[in-house]
Amino acid sequence: MSEIKTDKLTGVGTAGSIVVTGEGNSTTTNLQQGLAKAWVNLDGVGTFNEAGDSFNVSTLADNGTGNYSINFANNMSNSLYCFNFGAYTSDNNSTNLAGFNSQAPSTSVLRVQAVKSGNVADDPDQACASINGDLA
Repeated sequence: MSEIKTDKLTGVGTAGSIVVTGEGNSTTTNLQQGLAKAWVNLDGVGTFNEAGDSFNVSTLADNGTGNYSINFANNMSNSLYCFNFGAYTSDNNSTNLAGFNSQAPSTSVLRVQAVKSGNVADDPDQACASINGDLA
């Protein structure tokens, strides 16, 4: 098996564009488009704790029960990015569901809300978010 070691990949036609052949050898995907641009794992129980681990997240804010702002270190190019957010609580209530609250996503911050059955806000034991899209 061959091995390539490098510190930098640069596209030939466009420096920031590298095409990778997909699993069936019949399609291609742009490497940069397929990478998560930010992600975070946080603990929301009790006194709010900062991220357990993260990438491209500068700070977090606790806006109330189960309601968090994820501030990006490097902004997104527009607010039309895609995100996934999931939360877990170990209490005996239903597993938390999640979605963003009434504040729409912006290029610099994503505001998320963790809720349990009955659409009741809840501080999760663990919550994770992943953001995909284009960086500014």
